[in-house]
Amino acid sequence: MRYLAWTAVAAMALLVAGANAAQQQDFSKVEVKTTDLGKDVYMLEGAGGNVVVAVGTNGVIMVDSEFAPMHDKLKAAIAKITNLPISYLINTHYHGDHTGGNAAFGKDGVIIIAQANVKNRLAKPTPGANGQTPAAAPPEALPSGVYTDKTTIAVANQSAEVIHVPNAHTDGDSFVYFPEANVMAVGDTGGANRYPNMDVRGGGTIDGMIAAAQAFVDKANDRTKIVPGHGPLATKADFQAYHDMLVKIRDRVAALKSGGKTEDQAVAAKPLADIQAEIKQDDMASERAVRLVYETLK
Repeated sequence: MRYLAWTAVAAMALLVAGANAAQQQDFSKVEVKTTDLGKDVYMLEGAGGNVVVAVGTNGVIMVDSEFAPMHDKLKAAIAKITNLPISYLINTHYHGDHTGGNAAFGKDGVIIIAQANVKNRLAKPTPGANGQTPAAAPPEALPSGVYTDKTTIAVANQSAEVIHVPNAHTDGDSFVYFPEANVMAVGDTGGANRYPNMDVRGGGTIDGMIAAAQAFVDKANDRTKIVPGHGPLATKADFQAYHDMLVKIRDRVAALKSGGKTEDQAVAAKPLADIQAEIKQDDMASERAVRLVYETLK
C-alpha cells in the first residue's frame, strides 16, 4: 500500500511544494539576479520559477511571477532595467512558484495572460491526495486574457508568441517565444540534466513532455536562448538531448509495463541507472521518475 500510494503523494507534493517553500523561506534575504539576454530581454532569478522580462518602447511583457512575497523585489529589479510599466504577465502554468505574485501584479493593473486551463485550476482547485482542496485564487490573480491553442501579445518593439503544449508538465502549459530577441521561456516542461517532472493530478504526461521538448527544438535555432522554469539558461542542443533522454526513459518504462511488470517491479529493475549517472541524479529521483512515467503511460 505504501508504494501504491506513492505517485498520488508525489503528485500532491508538487501542489504543496510551492506553499511550503514560501512558508519556510526568508524572502528578505533573497536577491534577484538579472541576466541580459540581448535585445532588451532579461532573465530574472529570485525565489520560485525563472522570470523573463521583455522591454518595449511603451511597456513590458513579463513571464511568470514567482512566489507572492517576491512582488516588490521583482518590481525593483525591473525598475533598474526600465521605468516603463509592466503591461502583460504571462503564466506558463498554474503552480504557485510561478503564479504566486499574480494577485499583487493584478492589483497593479497588469493584464494576466494564460492558457484556459490555468485560469480554471486557479479559480476552482481540485482536491489533493489528502482530500483537502486548496483555496481558490482571488479574482485579481486570475488571468483576464485566456487562450486555447496559441496567441500573440505585444508592446511596441516586442512581441510574445504564446503557445500551448498539451498535457506536458500540466494540462495548461505555455511556452513563450520572443522573436525579436530569439528568446524562449518554457516553464517547467524541462531543462538540461533533469528528469521529467509531471504533475499527474494536474494533467501532466510523459508523452506530452516529449512532444513539448520537440516543439521547442522545432521552434529554436542554434542561437536561441531558452529559459527553463528552474535552473540555468539552455540551448537548442540542450533540449535536443533532453528530448532524446525522455524518449529513452519513456520507452524503457513502457517496455517493463507492457511486459507485465508492476510499478514496484519496474522501479526495482532500475531502468534509469545509466541515465542517473550521466545527469548526476540520485536513487530517489530515479524512483520518482520511473513511477511518474509508469503512471502516465497508457
